[in-house]
Amino acid sequence: MRDETVARSYAEALLELAERHGGVEPFLSAVELLAGALHEDPKFRLFLETPRIDEQAKKDVLRRTFEGRVPPAFLNFLLVVVDKRRQRLLGAVAKQFYALVDERMGRTHVDVTVSRPLGEEELGALTGQLSALLDRKAIPHVRVDPGILGGVIVRAGDTIYDGSLRRRLDRMRTLLLQAELPAAAGGDR
Repeated sequence: MRDETVARSYAEALLELAERHGGVEPFLSAVELLAGALHEDPKFRLFLETPRIDEQAKKDVLRRTFEGRVPPAFLNFLLVVVDKRRQRLLGAVAKQFYALVDERMGRTHVDVTVSRPLGEEELGALTGQLSALLDRKAIPHVRVDPGILGGVIVRAGDTIYDGSLRRRLDRMRTLLLQAELPAAAGGDR
């Protein structure tokens, strides 16, 4: 939990830096570039995270990799992170930065499970309904699972809205099994 708190603090500092130096968009692009490099190149990530490698060597690689491609203030931020020996948290800082930007822009990411692929019109309508329900701009991440039979399951943060046909059928089954049947009126035959 401590790493997450530290990463959040660094992300907050990065967002403040972005607002003072040209706006969030260039920094968002820089964070995407960094996150992509960390995710797609395990050797790069390992190089940055290995404590036996000299800090100056790490800084030189960061300069060669990002100079001219990211805002200078962002590059300086990366160099400070290396100075503080927090480079292993860069991936977590990127995730926290995305979350802070979404929060500032009134957006929320929503996991949506449907039984079949949605068309553009259906996705647009669903996005509108979710945005109204959550009172924020919803960004749906759609997953297809034929096992839910029909309907939709939405997860927004810690809240789950289960409107799947499978859940409705399970609920109906439970109610039917719990129901008491009336005694036969005409006797036994």
